[in-house]
Amino acid sequence: MDIFEKFRKDKGDIGKHMERAHGYFAFPKLEGEISARMMFRGKEVLTWSLNNYIGLGNHPEVREVDAKAAADWGLAYPMGARMMSGQTSNHEELERQLADYVGKPDAFLLNFGYQGMVSIIDAICGRHDVIVYDSEAHACILDGVRLHMGKRYVYPHNDIDNLKIQLRRATKLAEKQGGGVLVITEGVFGMSGDLGKLDEIVALKKEFDFRLLVDDAHGFGVMGPTGAGAPEHFGVQDQVDLHFCTFAKAMAGIGAFIACETDICNYLRYNMRSQTFAKSLPMPIVVGSMKRLELLRTKPELREKLWTIVNALQSGLKEAGFDLGRTNSPVTPVYMKGGVGEATNVVVDLRENFGIFCSVVVYPVIPKGEIILRLIPTAMHSLEDVKMTIEAFKQVRDRLESGAYANSEVPDMAQ
Repeated sequence: MDIFEKFRKDKGDIGKHMERAHGYFAFPKLEGEISARMMFRGKEVLTWSLNNYIGLGNHPEVREVDAKAAADWGLAYPMGARMMSGQTSNHEELERQLADYVGKPDAFLLNFGYQGMVSIIDAICGRHDVIVYDSEAHACILDGVRLHMGKRYVYPHNDIDNLKIQLRRATKLAEKQGGGVLVITEGVFGMSGDLGKLDEIVALKKEFDFRLLVDDAHGFGVMGPTGAGAPEHFGVQDQVDLHFCTFAKAMAGIGAFIACETDICNYLRYNMRSQTFAKSLPMPIVVGSMKRLELLRTKPELREKLWTIVNALQSGLKEAGFDLGRTNSPVTPVYMKGGVGEATNVVVDLRENFGIFCSVVVYPVIPKGEIILRLIPTAMHSLEDVKMTIEAFKQVRDRLESGAYANSEVPDMAQ
């Protein structure tokens, strides 16, 4: 059989709806200036789907620096991978500033978050090492774990008692093989919004010998007294061995970094294949990232505004009887009941009749019969936006429970 034939017949659990969903439920186009209100199919919508937590995506100071850096350097410089010809003083300076911000001796700049996490796991763990990871870990962690040639154990989400069981198994095997143990969790889980139990995990170091890698994509810039992330929130920065953060959320940019001990950082500099064989980040991105980091550090009012919106949105939804699950971060999942057809009809109603754009999560990402409407509050939103959204959600919930959206089919919204 032609290797491509199976793709023509089966596009996967999500892709099978492509003919009806493309451009609307999947691959939608939000256009215009980055803000709380953008254009979708020619209509203005109140947007809750941008990971632009503290509003840097369109901040005037950021825009000015980005534009000047592009004019000064162009988008090509530096050419080549950093190990060969792509190293600059600005890349090194950004690394120093990032390490200082999160309270680590050193940091290594990465081109992308997803790619970076996969490559970190590949570089750190050999076939004699054992990985123990949270069951709700992000796809980049799962893909990195799949590359691991050794043994791995998974523990149910945030289940510390079960983590102990897996650590006993991992420790026994690692000692037998002459390897080590790496525990991987997230600072803030991007789907559910709850925090990894970093304080309880690091406490286990008194009983077990392991290193801890934390994916803090949604915590960096948001959590902790200075915004340095989930480890700062828990006061355990010195016990997190590998602190991984991306620029794609609070920094509203491109890139990532890993912060850790200098010896480990240097090992990664020389052994992370995703960086050794990839072009260096362009200078405008590096210079723009330094400006974004400056604003993270010097304008706490942006983070305070974010949390004002977060608290108003989440408390208002809870008071209205909505189930927000376990979230204790800005990530705001609203749980409802229904099939894929009902979920998509809810989304159409919100977008077309209420002017509200949020992301929907359905099977196979979550169990059948479940719906998550995922809201990402930002410093760009207003309390009036919050009020409007809660009222719309109340009406949509009533319609859902009355059967108004009952439909097993995904509505045909493709353009």
